[in-house]
Amino acid sequence: MSSALALEATGVDRLGEWDPARVRGLSGLLAALNETGEITAADVHIARGLTRLTGEERETHALAVALTVRAVRGGSVCLDLGGVPVGPDDERTQLWPAVPPEDWPRVHEDGWVAELAGSALIGGSGEAGVHPLRLDGDRLYLDRYWQEETAVLTHLETRGARSVPVDEAALAASLAEYFPGEGFADQRAAAEVAARSLTSVITGGPGTGKTTTVARLLGSLLDQDPYARIALAAPTGKAAARMAEAIRAAAADPTFPTRHADRIAALPATTIHRLLGTIPDQGTRFRHHRGNRLPVDMVVLDETSMVSLTMMARILEALRPGARLVLVGDADQLASVEAGAVLGDLVAGLRSRPGAPVAELTRNRRFGEGIGALAGAVRDGDSDAALAALTSGNPSRRFIGIDDLEGIVTPAALRLHELAAAGDRAGALTVLEEHRMLCAHRDGPTGAAHWNRRLEEWLAASLGHRLGRWYPGQPLLVTSNDYGLRLYNGDIGVVVDTGAGGLAAVIADGSHPQGRLVALARLNDVVTAHAMTVHRSQGSQFQDVSVLLPAIDSAILTRELLYTALTRARRSVAIVGEQEVLVRAITHHTSRASGLAQRLARSAGSVARGHELVDHAARQPPTLRDGDAV
Repeated sequence: MSSALALEATGVDRLGEWDPARVRGLSGLLAALNETGEITAADVHIARGLTRLTGEERETHALAVALTVRAVRGGSVCLDLGGVPVGPDDERTQLWPAVPPEDWPRVHEDGWVAELAGSALIGGSGEAGVHPLRLDGDRLYLDRYWQEETAVLTHLETRGARSVPVDEAALAASLAEYFPGEGFADQRAAAEVAARSLTSVITGGPGTGKTTTVARLLGSLLDQDPYARIALAAPTGKAAARMAEAIRAAAADPTFPTRHADRIAALPATTIHRLLGTIPDQGTRFRHHRGNRLPVDMVVLDETSMVSLTMMARILEALRPGARLVLVGDADQLASVEAGAVLGDLVAGLRSRPGAPVAELTRNRRFGEGIGALAGAVRDGDSDAALAALTSGNPSRRFIGIDDLEGIVTPAALRLHELAAAGDRAGALTVLEEHRMLCAHRDGPTGAAHWNRRLEEWLAASLGHRLGRWYPGQPLLVTSNDYGLRLYNGDIGVVVDTGAGGLAAVIADGSHPQGRLVALARLNDVVTAHAMTVHRSQGSQFQDVSVLLPAIDSAILTRELLYTALTRARRSVAIVGEQEVLVRAITHHTSRASGLAQRLARSAGSVARGHELVDHAARQPPTLRDGDAV
């Protein structure tokens, strides 16, 4: 049965004959996958260009390249050829309904891997020369990502081989002072792991005390070297501001030893881009690199789950050989928007080693039983427990309808409007953190843009007048870097009245409760943020969160997305949507294809046992369609 006929038989939606996304002149699998939107026109044109350039005109080569480009577009570092269906009975064919199972090339039986390995288009993992793609076992990479993954691996291996000088008696005494008693036992163990390693990972869910551990670890390390130069960084401006705020709060705790408290509390936190030194119009090239290392002795990187493979490679190459790197984050959250799931790969790969420099904090110190139990059920993929938690009558976790949502968000928006109209900058910034609507999509009928318009309609009705382009209490989200204004992707703010009817934006900077004023006329890439995407909310915390579920067929509605949304809330979470949609999200676990974890384990001469390094059933990333942009 041909792939074209299979489309008619399956009833899968096809692109129109004259749709610009459809590439003419294709046949077989490429045609079938392009006609259903699984492979875009850009994927096809890249594949055609590379195969023609190297004289490889066979469809199987073009298919492999197109699928690899598609995989990277969906967040994977490579294409795992072992995840491609290999026969009619393979359950992975369900991921590709447009293609009958018998039409797929059998990866091993038909010699596809061997055929690709002999191609001029594709180099081997240890092969010299320039090749557009690289093949390592069953993993096929675009050369850029192969080089970046290899660079990260090499840096980690080199750093792992270096010994870290430690004064054992002083370290033991310092850890006992900074982490006294059984209440700090898990954090003390994590700090000891970090103190003995050049590269370490501290992972755990929200509220498990990661930042407190870091602050006290810094005090202990300053006991060892009082003149150590320390840098704090995070992927976004908001995450950096929250990191600095949390470090200050930890240093102000009455049980925190005082000798380094002021210095630790005064440490600024910056974005990774600012730390590395952004060069305008050079997106992934920075002032600090292997030829101009960062002038610091220690870097603490928060929200590491948001860091792409490319950025991790840049960070590692910019570190001095003896500088410490402490990676902090929650491996169960959404991975970076760009290719890679570096934190999860590091946790999986490094855990396989004796004396692994990985510490996991599991004791919850923030959430009550409400949000914590719900988030835990979602993280573990237990949809029954999640539904039971949401229907138990606990007000901190519940399903609500649209009418209930209006009754929650409109009063919150009115409070924000009143404070902003009165010129209360500090008060407005505080209330800005009270509530947020979180969506899977940016656009579409359940996207953030729709819900921002809807709330503005409710707010205008309550105020009795229409809202202008700018209005007091309008939450703002910066969506791209503006180095002239010192505004960075992820920064948030609110429009306030500055007197005599003048309006300006107050941007939260984490260092002053009044924020920083910016003229509205100078703002370029900002959006209203009563509602925002879950991706954009990473690094943020709100007292209350309303999660607006999309339709059940949303490709990006996953367990990781839902878990990330739930854990943005400190006090309560309300879910708007159908139970069926929630269950689908919890059971839809995504796994990005990558070789870093396996290569780390392999380089240590062992296998990362007990961790699911590859999930064939979910290996292919979802196709991003209209409204999926973040």
